[in-house]
Amino acid sequence: MSKPTSSRRVAVTGLGVVSPFGGSLQDFFDRLMQGESAVRLYRHPTSPSLLEQVAVHCSAFDPVEALGRPLAGMTDRYAQLGLAAAFAAWDDAGLARTGAGSERYGVSWGTGVGGTLTFEQGYTDFYVQGKDRASPLSVVMAMNNAAASHIAIQLGLGAACLTYSVACSSSSVSIGEALRRIQSGESDLVVAGGSEAPLSFSVMRAWEAMRVVAPGTEETAYRACRPFQAKRAGLVLGEGGAALILEEWDHAVARGARIYAELAGYGQSCDHSHLVRPSVAGQARALSFALDEAGLAPADVGYVNAHGTATREGDPAEIEALRVMFGEHASQLAVSATKSMHGHTLGAAGALEALITVKALHSGNIPPTAHLDEVAQDCEGVAHVRSGLYGQPLRAALSSSFAFGGSNAVLAFKAAH
Repeated sequence: MSKPTSSRRVAVTGLGVVSPFGGSLQDFFDRLMQGESAVRLYRHPTSPSLLEQVAVHCSAFDPVEALGRPLAGMTDRYAQLGLAAAFAAWDDAGLARTGAGSERYGVSWGTGVGGTLTFEQGYTDFYVQGKDRASPLSVVMAMNNAAASHIAIQLGLGAACLTYSVACSSSSVSIGEALRRIQSGESDLVVAGGSEAPLSFSVMRAWEAMRVVAPGTEETAYRACRPFQAKRAGLVLGEGGAALILEEWDHAVARGARIYAELAGYGQSCDHSHLVRPSVAGQARALSFALDEAGLAPADVGYVNAHGTATREGDPAEIEALRVMFGEHASQLAVSATKSMHGHTLGAAGALEALITVKALHSGNIPPTAHLDEVAQDCEGVAHVRSGLYGQPLRAALSSSFAFGGSNAVLAFKAAH
């Protein structure tokens, strides 16, 4: 990947999240800093006797309260989570909802499975309830670009409205491609992020069948996801939405916006080797591309929010890629995997973790990997964060997403100055 020649810098001016903890963005981050886990034993609402699995559910989220009844009634849950996150980021950036329309503002969104709950409802209607027709809204609710389209409609954004579906790196790619659009001069502002609501019977059973989902009971569920742990047992599915307002730097300064951080680099690569087995070389390439574009040396980076799914093959490959890329600095590199607390939100994971990375960089506070009692031998070599670190002098931080299909995406953020 060649380094872009554009001199247009990109600022992060707004952050919005719908999380399993409910409450505000700051509350979400504070609870992560405390190592609090939102993982619980989840019983499928329509099939509780057939499906019990540890998962992360945004139980406090009320779409009608957040969006109003008409909009909530015509959207799948994944789009509802995305809309709420985008609205929160927009407000956080100090942008007016009324008269927001602009031909220079756009949307860049990510999702892995899209409107899976709408599909599930359709199957239930036909094969369980015996209904003879589908809802006329089924297609527009289930389509993967529904969230992005509704965000553009509600906020009046007339530039490109694009959706990326690249498995678990979907929303990292959406943020990286938004960077490209602003650098090229195509847009001045992009609402970038992702959302996912994968807690459908079919999706949860499919992941369980791959034997990569961590087991747990009512009592043990909260610590089921243990990235980099010697006794890690697999990932935990979760739902949520996160959005970043990305803005051309001078545009942000001109309107007096608060700037959280600079999105300075984006690295994307393909393993081209195996559909589900990660490649150290592929991940290292993405890390290298991101650092190169951002103009960062390994020693400039103080924190990495790792992909960290707590799988047997994924965790050691990621740590080895960091050792390859960072060399001697790896042993001083603070690394944490916040999926241990908010679960793996699939296509929304990159945006959620990018938001956490920006908050860490802006505040100087680094959240931990929860439940990391004993680091596995194949995951040693970096400075694992086992409890929240406060007051860190961070100059730059990375957020990494490594997906099935071998799609790797790394975002590089610099402290605002």
